[in-house]
Amino acid sequence: MSDPQNGIPPRRSLFALLADLPRLLVELLKSELEQLKREVVGKLTKGAIGIGLFVVAAFFGFFAFSVLVATAVIALALVWPLWLAALVIGVALLVLAAVAALVGVNWLKRAMPPMPSETIGSIKADLRVIKGVGKRGMG
Repeated sequence: MSDPQNGIPPRRSLFALLADLPRLLVELLKSELEQLKREVVGKLTKGAIGIGLFVVAAFFGFFAFSVLVATAVIALALVWPLWLAALVIGVALLVLAAVAALVGVNWLKRAMPPMPSETIGSIKADLRVIKGVGKRGMG
């Protein structure tokens, strides 16, 4: 039969195993929900830190860029009238802003939707195992 001293669990009847099935499914569901929660919180935390650092960089970058724009207008004003120098720099900035916006929209489209892919894959594997289609991978 089985030997509890050797670490081998005692044999159980089919009815006992079937009786444990609802409890095991509930435990599996709870663990999957906990994994989902950890994954989403982890991604949100990293995203929040990244956004915070981006805001700080944008703050300093804005003022540095403003100084550089003023320098460009002053430099062009040595050659052209001041109004023309400001107009040329302004138009150039608008063109750069439009290009950056279009590239940014393209990158955002590639990043969406931010799904918890690891948890979804794990749940799909669990469902396959429950249905008896495949074996649960280790790792």
